[in-house]
Amino acid sequence: MSTTFDILAPVDEAASSRFQVLRWLRSIGDSVKKDEPLVEIETDKVTIEVAAPVTGILGQILKTEHDEVSPGEVLGHLESVTQSATLDGECARNAEVDAPYHHREWAGVSLGLTTPGATSVSTAIEPPSLSPAVLRLIKERNLDVAMIRGTGERGRITIDDVLSHQPMPPSPESARDGTEENVSERATSSSAPATMRLVPHTAMRKRIATHMVHSLLHTAPHVTAVFEADLANVETHQANHLVDFGQRGAPLTHTAYFVAAAVKAIRAVPESNSRWTEHALEIYEPIHIGIATNLRGTGVVVPVLRDVESLDLFGIAKGLYYLARSAQQGKLQREDVRGGTFTISNYGGDGCLFAAPIVINQPQSAILGVGAPETRPVFIEQGGQERVVARRKCYVSLTIDHRVMDGYRASRFLETFVGTLREWPLKS
Repeated sequence: MSTTFDILAPVDEAASSRFQVLRWLRSIGDSVKKDEPLVEIETDKVTIEVAAPVTGILGQILKTEHDEVSPGEVLGHLESVTQSATLDGECARNAEVDAPYHHREWAGVSLGLTTPGATSVSTAIEPPSLSPAVLRLIKERNLDVAMIRGTGERGRITIDDVLSHQPMPPSPESARDGTEENVSERATSSSAPATMRLVPHTAMRKRIATHMVHSLLHTAPHVTAVFEADLANVETHQANHLVDFGQRGAPLTHTAYFVAAAVKAIRAVPESNSRWTEHALEIYEPIHIGIATNLRGTGVVVPVLRDVESLDLFGIAKGLYYLARSAQQGKLQREDVRGGTFTISNYGGDGCLFAAPIVINQPQSAILGVGAPETRPVFIEQGGQERVVARRKCYVSLTIDHRVMDGYRASRFLETFVGTLREWPLKS
């Protein structure tokens, strides 16, 4: 006896949210245990694992990799079977389900098992089960499946494996071998456009693109002000406390100082920590600062450090470390990326000196950008004479929603921000 259970996409509280299937962790016919991860769903911010609702066998996949789904939508079906029927049922199901993959679906995919003039021995190898999206991409690229290294569960080939696979170039002998017709075909093809590589948009990248376009072109008039920050005292303080903070589990980075200085600036200009509505400006009392974090080329997430106004420098450093580590390991929870009231983009970590405008993270009213620190010559006056000294400095920018505040308030914010960094440590 078996009962079919729906595998459902998570129900998000934002009704308009949509997800994308990132990858299935099990194949049709696999046995799974209750609460074991079945499929990964990607949002524009985090990756969510959907677990098996019961112990059983994965009987049907309705949504494949890169398919968009809505909250609560059915992703597939899981068949719960009795203990006595599990083994026989699974064997029969594997024979029924694997046949299309191993014979019908693989008919047009080269396994690299034959040579010219030889008889095919395709039955000698039993290929692994593949998702329809992977199969389609392999066929489109005319790739040899036997040459693709699978990095997924139990060696399963994923979309990323196919996209990163580099086909072997033709041997010199095969390149020289050809009739005049073949040479002509090669000459004709040489005038064709250069080879390109298609990289499917992830749900994160598409949502980021939509969010950025909507913020910049349809919501807020962006204005950017720029100051220069002196980091000499900050870097001296950092050098004196780096080991102590690290031993206590809070690596001390420049970003921790920028967050602390941003709190001072927000208190001086409360409108920077607000949200524009048609009826009023909502100015928030708590300060929840989002930190733009690059996920190694995948995209940018903005985990949120909450109630920053109540934290000292050590608490800020420890919170930043937790968020950064969770982001890079793909372990951010949905609550980690929600509720931000202000955002900092420290793009200087990538060597960038200045970028503008940094697009406001709606529905916030401002975003702070910080460039890479560098040693610059500075004129100072001592004893009535000017001389040149080397100082560590960086450019900082504040991009504002011009509906919320004007250039004067943006300058006031940055004046407070750079003043706090210049006069570090903070005065009580």
